Amino acid sequence: MSNQNFKQTVYVNRFTDGTLDPNVEMSYHVKDKGNIIANTAPGCWGPMITPELKGGHEVTQPVFVEGAEVGDAIAIKINSIRVTSVATASGHDKPMEGRFTGDPFVAGICPNCGAKNPKTVVKGIGQGAVRCAECDEDVTPFTFTNAYTMAFNEDRSLGVTLNREAAERIAHKAKDYMCTPENSIQNPIVTFAPHDIVGAIARVIPFLGQLGTVPASAFPDSHNAGDFGQFLLDAPHDYVKTVEELEDRTDGHMDINRVREGAILICPVKVEGGGVYLGDMHAMQGNGEIAGHTTDVAGIVDLSVRVLKDLEVDGPILLPVAEDLPVVAKPYSSEEMEKARKLAEQWGVEKIEESYPLSFVGTGATLNDATENGLERAAKLLGIEVPEVMNRATITGSIDIGRNPGVVTVTFLVPSDMLRKIRLDQLTRNHYS
Repeated sequence: MSNQNFKQTVYVNRFTDGTLDPNVEMSYHVKDKGNIIANTAPGCWGPMITPELKGGHEVTQPVFVEGAEVGDAIAIKINSIRVTSVATASGHDKPMEGRFTGDPFVAGICPNCGAKNPKTVVKGIGQGAVRCAECDEDVTPFTFTNAYTMAFNEDRSLGVTLNREAAERIAHKAKDYMCTPENSIQNPIVTFAPHDIVGAIARVIPFLGQLGTVPASAFPDSHNAGDFGQFLLDAPHDYVKTVEELEDRTDGHMDINRVREGAILICPVKVEGGGVYLGDMHAMQGNGEIAGHTTDVAGIVDLSVRVLKDLEVDGPILLPVAEDLPVVAKPYSSEEMEKARKLAEQWGVEKIEESYPLSFVGTGATLNDATENGLERAAKLLGIEVPEVMNRATITGSIDIGRNPGVVTVTFLVPSDMLRKIRLDQLTRNHYS
């Protein structure tokens, strides 16, 4: 591609149909060391009640990054995240039998006319409001078991869950309150007007549940991870995978709450140009996303991208902001280093390690599988054995749940000598200096 195709700053305002397909030509092109600015659509619940979407999310169309080739990596710096939604709704889900084939996130069907991934219209409010555009049947693939509507204050620092009257007022102007982007086709989840929890307060700390690169074969967007990907094994729809084909994933769907403003995420390149995409912004979430869903919001995101040549990584590597690090994984102060030098001299140790933290993302069918995956990814990249990773993660780091049932981070302090061999020493030092 000629240089004129690549822009210093790309403004992304179009979305996928819920799938990530390497065979679809990318229409956005950004220069290496350029910026991506996007107005993202809400994630899980809106797409989950919009069976026309084929992946459970509605992420941005991928961006081709200049110079990114298979076997490289792309470092993505999150410069800023701003919530634009005035309100949202969320809760624990219940799949509705008879309204999907095998997977309610991917293969919605109308239980009356049989239309696959049917187009829908919204009539009224409540959990029966999403109707088949062809025959007017209720086609919502999911409903709530316990759920809430939440409104945010003007500076988006707090949210409060609402009573029935307020939830229904929002439901009648759903798109206005959720601020869904113009090119989004999802049905706003506030239409359901849930109000099981009233008066709960939550701090707004926004992050991206989806941030990554295009996988090597076509995946439903929410299934681009080792845990959700299990639903594709022997699936009765077009996106069926074998165990081997699950390795095509890039783990862009992480739901790790530390993927927030100020963090850097290093992503694998499995197709030419990488294909950076994002979405599924959440207003807040503790570790684990234990309800299965949290507060999906629309927002504005500013990213910087940089190609890391010949850095072959199997999955994402996160450099969290310093305050999000486990205490034992924080970089050492000059005072601590001086104390360590004196202690080392006392015992005849000639050299102590300079080190910086990395968080290796691991995914799998269970949290144990995800932990093993993260340990193995770290060992492979650093050229050490898994038991050494286990030791370092025990005394200078931690294993933290990203999403239950199968996303974790394996965090530990990595010696500068190891970082230098994979050319990440300068990036980590600058990030934590």
